[in-house]
Amino acid sequence: MTIERPATRPANPRFSSGPCAKPPTFELNKLAGAALGRSHRAAIGKDKLKAAIEGTRELLGIPADYRIGIVPASDTGAVEMALWSLLGERKVEMLAWESFGAGWVTDVVKQLKIDAEVKTADYGQIVDLASIDFNNDVVFTWNGTTSGVRVPNGDWIADDRAGLTICDATSAAFAMDLPWDKLDVTTFSWQKVLGGEAAHGMLILSPRAVERLESYTPAWPLPKIFRLTKGGKLIEGIFQGATINTPSMLAVEDYLFALDWARSVGGLQGLIARADANAQAIFEFCDQIDWIDNLAEDPATRSNTSVCLKFTDPRIRDGASFAKAVAKRLEAENVALDIGAYRDAPAGLRIWCGGTVETSDIRTMLPWLKWAFEAEIAAQAEAA
Repeated sequence: MTIERPATRPANPRFSSGPCAKPPTFELNKLAGAALGRSHRAAIGKDKLKAAIEGTRELLGIPADYRIGIVPASDTGAVEMALWSLLGERKVEMLAWESFGAGWVTDVVKQLKIDAEVKTADYGQIVDLASIDFNNDVVFTWNGTTSGVRVPNGDWIADDRAGLTICDATSAAFAMDLPWDKLDVTTFSWQKVLGGEAAHGMLILSPRAVERLESYTPAWPLPKIFRLTKGGKLIEGIFQGATINTPSMLAVEDYLFALDWARSVGGLQGLIARADANAQAIFEFCDQIDWIDNLAEDPATRSNTSVCLKFTDPRIRDGASFAKAVAKRLEAENVALDIGAYRDAPAGLRIWCGGTVETSDIRTMLPWLKWAFEAEIAAQAEAA
């Protein structure tokens, strides 16, 4: 049986969940103003780093009394700094419903050996948010990048909490409304929603988090790269652009470009609208097809960035092999790159829908997904 290929390919086939697609207007020559070969402590370097911090504050609507720091090792580095520097003062609740949340559980329970209550949910589900005790510190991901499940809002977080909330928001920042009054520590990386370059992370601290840093000293030694205080006081320079170690000024320039692009599409609300439109195109496709579905079971918790899908056709004999074969066909046709499910996640696909992706490219790719599915079903039947 001949299965006809769609006539049109996406203008940009990059749907990776990280590093994510660059902004549509990106060109390398737009980074020509980078402070290459200059010290990050020279005036030009300081100005650019400060612009990155203040641009982040402006676009995300972060309160003026929250500190924003550029830190090493992407979102992972930012989360680890928070866990090692802040936890241990009281009991911790660890919430996990996907791979990265599970990784933070490992760090807290097995490495730091902290008294922690671990609450987990299977891929596609979320923990009981009504069961959280906010007398404890609470660590969670806002959006599960590998499961496509996100918290629906911040209403479940207590206003009068005694503990801190530590939120990994790496695939949520710039695509979802984050309620800053509910978040004491928030982290993300440049290489997600804005399509920046990897290597650097952002660490955002509320006044309550700063108070904890200045009043509590962990029992374990802290490597230099994690130290946020000196002599019992916050190292303010970290939150004014004086980074702990040398940053990439090329990556900084790229992030500044991405922030400018974000302003050009309507800022945070424009970015959210773009992600919503992208995800909705996939949701509508799934509603019309009986062989694929969203991994996230509750529509209220479905991600608008990392949309995870599962094949449901009973003819599929080996789900993992089938999903990989479909992704391979799409990559070979140069219509969808890097859309296989995360290695620890259930078999399926993961399509990035953040604001740097054009909805027209999503809509153009979906007929190809149908083609690849039908082609693989036919190949499976022929091999039987």
